[in-house]
Amino acid sequence: MSTLVDSPVSASYRDGKVRVILASGLELAFPVAGNPRLEGGTEAALERIELSPFGLHWPELDEDLSMRGILAGDFGQRPHRAA
Repeated sequence: MSTLVDSPVSASYRDGKVRVILASGLELAFPVAGNPRLEGGTEAALERIELSPFGLHWPELDEDLSMRGILAGDFGQRPHRAA
């Protein structure tokens, strides 16, 4: 079984939302509101999104979101539990 999901080919931030286009042509958007690291970021920091085959990374905000999580509706708004 493959662990890869559809890979992002572009991502942008505008009007409080991150918009992602995937290799399959699927376009999706999600709000930064509710994600503690993203919602506190400056517009410039939110616009600097690095892509990987597995997801999105905001270097200045130290935030990573996997495509698997995003496609499952997890935009980083859930509190992280201590191990």
